Amino acid sequence: MKVLIADKLSDKTVSALTALGMEVTVNSDLSADDLPGSVHDTDILVVRSTKVTSKTIESAKRLSLIIRAGAGVNTIDLASANTRGIYVSNCPGKNTEAVAELALGLLIAADRQIANATYALRDGVWKKKAYGKSRGLKERTLGIIGFGAIGKAVASRAMAMEMNVIGWSKSLSKEIAEAYGIGFAPDLLSLAKQSDAVSVHVAYKPETNHLIGRDFFDAMKSGGIFVNTSRGEVVDTTALIEAIRSKSLRVGLDVFEGEPAGGEAAFADKELANLVTATPHIGASTDQASEAIADEVVNIVKSYLATGVPLNTVNIRTRSSATQSLVVRHYNRVGVLAGVLDKLKRAGVNVEEMTNIIFEASKAACCTLLIDAAPPKEILSEMSKDENIIEVALKPLA
Repeated sequence: MKVLIADKLSDKTVSALTALGMEVTVNSDLSADDLPGSVHDTDILVVRSTKVTSKTIESAKRLSLIIRAGAGVNTIDLASANTRGIYVSNCPGKNTEAVAELALGLLIAADRQIANATYALRDGVWKKKAYGKSRGLKERTLGIIGFGAIGKAVASRAMAMEMNVIGWSKSLSKEIAEAYGIGFAPDLLSLAKQSDAVSVHVAYKPETNHLIGRDFFDAMKSGGIFVNTSRGEVVDTTALIEAIRSKSLRVGLDVFEGEPAGGEAAFADKELANLVTATPHIGASTDQASEAIADEVVNIVKSYLATGVPLNTVNIRTRSSATQSLVVRHYNRVGVLAGVLDKLKRAGVNVEEMTNIIFEASKAACCTLLIDAAPPKEILSEMSKDENIIEVALKPLA
């Protein structure tokens, strides 16, 4: 199998994949526009920040697995992958500590205006009076939007700094919040009103596009701190700029709407950058995170080779349209299941899922087929009369 790694990744990934018998090519200079011309014979594609477009997927005739060496998969055209039956896997939780550390760094840097003070000193200007005005974070309230692994990691670090923490997430309840020792905000506006600082940690999906907008910023306290290390598209940039100017918000950003995908590129959003403390989407970029992600990429490939289904797949349908369960106990002989499938085909019945388990000694097996309709009685009778089939049982799914 041929593996293309289209971004910078730990050297240990290459050596480990090669040891598995993979033919590995590394080209970290490929852009989204270059990728379609480089994947024609690729079986497994590994990317970090490079976008995988529908054109790339259509050009990769042998491609069966795309691995995002990170958590979010918004840079991959999932619809095209689904249409082609290509698995998409990610590496969740491997950059948790790295992103949490940067979020706290940006929080402190925004409060103390570290970047602006540095720029002034580099210009030969001593501005102690101007940059000596910060509120401090001890006993201030930090509102965390999104309480997954990263949100929890930020909360624990903030509490170690003696901050009060409240959280909002679609999956967060008052009881769960209390178990983690934080306050519970029933909605985003309530969180905005209570918080002295806000840190965003939600995945980007169509439903989270501009989740944070004008109403949210209007509800924030004047002079509050806002940090985003999730995805730029979660925040309405225009509303953010307005709030910085009208409410004197201090802002720390690691992500931007429409940010460049590569490791080095021109950056157009200089207006916003001049108003905030900012980094170029480096939240996951620590040696510790890189090594953890490298290990997970190898684990995903190992699982794919061993079972045909990779770990951490994000695009497998979670709810089946099957209405019936057909269980066929049979002798473990060549062509038995082919005959079953042929009969279902003649009946116009589609197989949604199929599992075949072989018993010890390999004499017999049990196949469970989830199907979209009940086969006619004559088809079931025909199956039962096959000398290679022990029993046929049809049950409707609840």
